Amino acid sequence: MPFRALVFDFNGTLSDDEDVMEAVTAKVLARHARPPTHREYIDRLAGLSDEMMVRTWLGDREDVDAIVAERIDAYRRLVHDGSTVDEPMREVVRAAAARAPIGIVSGAALAEIQPVIDAAGIAEEFSCVVTSDDVLEGKPHPEGYLVALGLLRGSAAGLQPGQVAVIEDTEAGVLAARAAGMYCLGLLGTMTADRLSAADELVETIDLALVERLFG
Repeated sequence: MPFRALVFDFNGTLSDDEDVMEAVTAKVLARHARPPTHREYIDRLAGLSDEMMVRTWLGDREDVDAIVAERIDAYRRLVHDGSTVDEPMREVVRAAAARAPIGIVSGAALAEIQPVIDAAGIAEEFSCVVTSDDVLEGKPHPEGYLVALGLLRGSAAGLQPGQVAVIEDTEAGVLAARAAGMYCLGLLGTMTADRLSAADELVETIDLALVERLFG
């Protein structure tokens, strides 16, 4: 059945920046504790919201908001030109938006996402951008995807969860999308296939052929 909407995760999926996220996160956390190794970052932090990354690694502390703000600022300095969304991905976004409403659901803050999609020239293509600013519960909780469903229904009346395709690159993201009742494609790269096993299917790349297949 052709899908009626498409939602992208942001970091590591729409934006090819998981290495940037990892490096920035490790550098900021290193000011307060031992930084995570690559394996620890993938196993424990990838896919979580900014706040949960800090709390997971450093525990509950009074300066969590300040540490999150520091990490956001460091990330923005590295991605402000939009280059982490390359031209083939921009073409995918435009092609998908021409077929159906599309959105973003991310554990990152809007302050991280908006400059990137603005610089990439694709901000206007999205019917909704749901970030950590919009929810109380981050992934793997489905709240972000349920918020997106409500917003997407403004462009696609009667839209049901099973009619929404989601692309995610982390275990937490896959679990969130599936818990919301949406069809989830697990993008290989950030995590291995076994970590994405809850996805409805696994894909190796996001390209125009995938858009054509999803929308029929």
